[in-house]
Amino acid sequence: MQRELLWFKEVEKIVPFSVLNVKNRDDQTPRELFSEEHKKLRKDGEEWMKETATSCMVVATLIATVAFAAAFTVPGGNNEIGTPVFLKNRWFTVFVISDAVALFSSTTSIMMFLSILTSRYTEDDFLFSLPAKLMIGLISLFASIVCVVLTFSATFFLVYNEEKQGPLPRLVASLAWLPITIYAVLNYKLWSALIHSTCWPAMVMFRSGKHRLY
Repeated sequence: MQRELLWFKEVEKIVPFSVLNVKNRDDQTPRELFSEEHKKLRKDGEEWMKETATSCMVVATLIATVAFAAAFTVPGGNNEIGTPVFLKNRWFTVFVISDAVALFSSTTSIMMFLSILTSRYTEDDFLFSLPAKLMIGLISLFASIVCVVLTFSATFFLVYNEEKQGPLPRLVASLAWLPITIYAVLNYKLWSALIHSTCWPAMVMFRSGKHRLY
């Protein structure tokens, strides 16, 4: 739908202004005809966006819940005066920063997906608004997943001392990054298409010598 709208906008730029509102034999302007011909495509795009936003928002909500709970259940517990036991450990700093970023990025993702679900889904929304929101939501969700895994790895290094446990902490931390790699590989094409079509639509679709009108 976004690509069709981009083509329509480009054609509008090159035709005379006087014919933009000329009606055909069915008493339809070019824009009305475009809306009629792309009604099913707009509906399919709306359903896909809603399904994607709903699924991703569930994951983002789970991550936000876990990150919020982890902030108040620090590894190692607290001493008598309430100070975290591992406060001066460098891995505790990693734990705090990654947990905070996971919480904020997942919250951002939730807001983006919620905005998609409450959108009006007009034709012009598919041109920039909806793809941009989806792109920001997916990037924020991926960042929250990475930070949650980093939080888990930092906790593992804190609880299982490397000097006593040998290579176990490193092995577990390495395995934790496997699902992130799989997720990135499986969604690479979607991210690439969203970024290019939203940030550089004219550069991608209307390169010189690739699309000719004659």
